[in-house]
Amino acid sequence: MRALHAAGYDLAIHYHTSAAAARELAAELNEVRSHSAFTLRQDLAARRAGSRLVAAIERRRGRLDLLVNNASVFDANALEAEDYAAWERIQAINLRTPYFLAVAAAPLLGRHRGAIVNIADIHGERPRAGYAIYCASKAGLLAVTRSLALELAPAVRVNAVSPGAILWAESEAPAARAAALRAVPLERRGEPADIAAAVCYLAGATYVTGHVINVDGGRLLSG
Repeated sequence: MRALHAAGYDLAIHYHTSAAAARELAAELNEVRSHSAFTLRQDLAARRAGSRLVAAIERRRGRLDLLVNNASVFDANALEAEDYAAWERIQAINLRTPYFLAVAAAPLLGRHRGAIVNIADIHGERPRAGYAIYCASKAGLLAVTRSLALELAPAVRVNAVSPGAILWAESEAPAARAAALRAVPLERRGEPADIAAAVCYLAGATYVTGHVINVDGGRLLSG
């Protein structure tokens, strides 16, 4: 968010439960440029979450140039458990709401040839054991990215960024982290700034749509 703000964007900062952190970030950005950031609360697992967010932005600012679908749930799932609640929650936040949010935002974005950037995951293309529901949601998000790139052109560009090893989940054991890094040709973990740079590029790349940038240190190239 700070990178987009530094590039001149005003920001609508979405949160669900992290109110204090969201408001702190908005205050920080407004110190840099007055009235350039505000917060919006919404549970992305709820139906009509996308249309509610877009309506709130239109009421507040009347304009939208860029939508970044960044919220995500990264939960493991056991194959032997019929955990329908986990399926619904992960798919809702990682896939359903990004899709309907993009559809709801398209008319507003199209007024100024705006763009959508979806944050996917390399595991949408290279599945990971123990995370079948999560991987399915990210594979679906990649398909949605490419489909909407066709359907919303030429008024709106739609692209995605697929991170590799950037931030570790708290549940990741040290051995799993080490194994993941051994599979990365660049032999190191990436940084959040690497993702921000890719998002900023796609935000301004006016002749790029339907593209996925893998920010993974070459992980998808390895066996």
